[in-house]
Amino acid sequence: MKLERNLGFELQRATEAAALRSARWMGRGDKNEADGAAVDAMRFALNATDMDGIVVIGEGEKDEAPMLYIGEQIGNGNEPKVDIAVDPVEGTTLLAQGMPGAIAVVAAAERGSLFNPPGIVYMDKIAVGESAKGSIDINASVEDNIRSVAKALKKRVEDVTVIVLDRPRHHEVIARIRELGARIKLILHGDVAASLMPSMLEAPADILMGIGGAPESVISACAMKCTGGEIQCKLWPRNETERDLARQNGLDLDKVYTTNDLVQGDNIFWAATGITTGDFLKGVQFFGWGATTHSLVMRSASGTVRYIESRHRWDKLMRISDLPFAEH
Repeated sequence: MKLERNLGFELQRATEAAALRSARWMGRGDKNEADGAAVDAMRFALNATDMDGIVVIGEGEKDEAPMLYIGEQIGNGNEPKVDIAVDPVEGTTLLAQGMPGAIAVVAAAERGSLFNPPGIVYMDKIAVGESAKGSIDINASVEDNIRSVAKALKKRVEDVTVIVLDRPRHHEVIARIRELGARIKLILHGDVAASLMPSMLEAPADILMGIGGAPESVISACAMKCTGGEIQCKLWPRNETERDLARQNGLDLDKVYTTNDLVQGDNIFWAATGITTGDFLKGVQFFGWGATTHSLVMRSASGTVRYIESRHRWDKLMRISDLPFAEH
């Protein structure tokens, strides 16, 4: 008999650290300070982890980000060799403005398995939970996809909820969904959290549609591998410069990137901790004695999805941690 190590629990320590440090900046209007606090804490925790990691999805290129940049080696150098995808604060504006739905998230997969399109910031995407897997086609119309998902879920079209990022570029998509008669859940920020909503047990949405961040698509795909959901994406260059860059890198702008294209293999670990309370994770709550956190930890190999509520006592934590959790 054997019980394999679950790296996800150690990734959870990193997301908890990021959430605890950045949550103090909730509503204070400074997203850079909030993000910086999360980056410092997450990097500190990841570097203490038994792994030989390389950041594939991170805070930017080396000359753009001082820490957790793309290509940075992370961990203490021991096995396993893994690709790392991080978003220390998904929803920096949400956090800075004191709005719901900011999370800290990390994913790990076997070395060489994560996709990262150089220079392409956005992707067109569509995502569903396991019950609707196989019913979507990103090349099909908005209407056909919604009808197909409704059929898979045994719902009327009028009962299907589509989650869409509230942006001018989505005005036509929103109008077509409304014309069809489906429900819409508009979000201001947070691609990763939104992509997970259709996979929840009591899902607040049935399908995610629209254009969002390319790095977030990869983190979402890691989550899909764990939940059994499905995501399809196409590169969405914003201008001719990005189109030319895609061609120079041999990227096909017509290619449909599936879950397996975005993350290969079946040994993916995924962890997130709520910073501000959202649809599937509660935010950090501070007390005189410490704080509480709410996290989601998943592993693709076992299919296990864990929600973990933690209590962090400053009087004990500060004896063993070099991170100043009890102060700004």
